[in-house]
Amino acid sequence: MDDEDCERRRMECLDEMSNLEKQFTDLKDQLYKERLSQVDAKLQEVIAGKAPEYLEPLAALQENMQIRTKVAGIYRELCLESVKNKYECEIQASRQHCESEKLLLYDTVQSELEEKIRRLEEDRHSIDITSELWNDELQSRKKRKDPFSPDKKKPVFSLTFPRPYIVYMLQDLDILEDWTTIRKAMATLGPHRVKPEPPVKLEKHLHSARSEEGRLYYDGEWYGRGQTICIDKKDECPTSAIITTINHDEVWFKRPDGSKSKLYISQLQKGKYSIKHNHN
Repeated sequence: MDDEDCERRRMECLDEMSNLEKQFTDLKDQLYKERLSQVDAKLQEVIAGKAPEYLEPLAALQENMQIRTKVAGIYRELCLESVKNKYECEIQASRQHCESEKLLLYDTVQSELEEKIRRLEEDRHSIDITSELWNDELQSRKKRKDPFSPDKKKPVFSLTFPRPYIVYMLQDLDILEDWTTIRKAMATLGPHRVKPEPPVKLEKHLHSARSEEGRLYYDGEWYGRGQTICIDKKDECPTSAIITTINHDEVWFKRPDGSKSKLYISQLQKGKYSIKHNHN
């Protein structure tokens, strides 16, 4: 082939290549437009809520939502029931604690009042306070002003012997106890002032009881905090208890039902109560 044939052949090939490129470009544009139209149509179906590709996952999500909503409702009911049970338990515990504290307070106040009455009875039998002391008390009550008035001053109590006046803020029972102590001292130091009664004979079968350094000594045995004891009272069944506190003149203990009470060491000395170790 000569040069002209080669050149012609090259030009034909170039023209054919250009035609092929043009056809490819046209086909590519046509394919793009068709795909774009398909995507637009599918988007319109999704917007309208008709596309299967959208409806199937949506149904699965709605079913999952219903299951989780049902589980959340059941969990909510269980939480509300648990909170209600806790509330009722707290109310019941508070009432039981209140009743226990009321019983303990009642026993404590009763024991203190019985001890005060016992002391006053002893003082009444040991020293004559029925005449002058009670007359002074009646006169002081007549002269006493209203104690609930905030603008009025407290009354003044004057002793029968020459001493400075004493301004007191005590209850009547405390004043009587102090006055009884003073009369005892006067009877001891000055026999000529107060005529003492014959000494009272000691009761038989007295017990030895005292407290030392947080321990209790009773009839040759020592008792400490936390020990289990058996408490015996006349005409009553023995009861078991645990010692919780030992003070100078009293012993606190706790019964098996959780209630607390106390014994005065003077009651042990007089034999009103007796205790012993409980080894069971």
